[in-house]
Amino acid sequence: MLRLGVDAGFQAVLVEPDESRLQGTPRAHGDRVVHDLAAAELDESTDVVLSDHHRAEIGTVLKETLAARTRWIGTLGKPAIEGPHVAMLRELGVPDEQIARVHRPIGLNIGARTPAEIAIATLAGLIADRNGRPGGFAF
Repeated sequence: MLRLGVDAGFQAVLVEPDESRLQGTPRAHGDRVVHDLAAAELDESTDVVLSDHHRAEIGTVLKETLAARTRWIGTLGKPAIEGPHVAMLRELGVPDEQIARVHRPIGLNIGARTPAEIAIATLAGLIADRNGRPGGFAF
């Protein structure tokens, strides 16, 4: 998604709090790799995509992202199952109207299965949303 995001005109920033997850892997194809949200410089024009919805720190990351007043927030996941982020955010005291700002599932409903297809569907949905078009986020 990072490489395609750059090609599509997004400034792609990978936020990876656990530096050990980056060791031994090729450098991500985004514009930058940072280790905390402060370094990502989130603002009202930022779109945030969480690609690993099972990590323990997702609740904290989403709470910080919501507080940063980002434009759009989404996390991967199956539409028929409530995401683990909901319970995490409730435990952290985040109000339901803020939790509702987190889109899940994300991307256009094209039946994406592979990581590349999911990246394409996600980026296409973000482009449609930014351009005020009905990109097909409904599942």
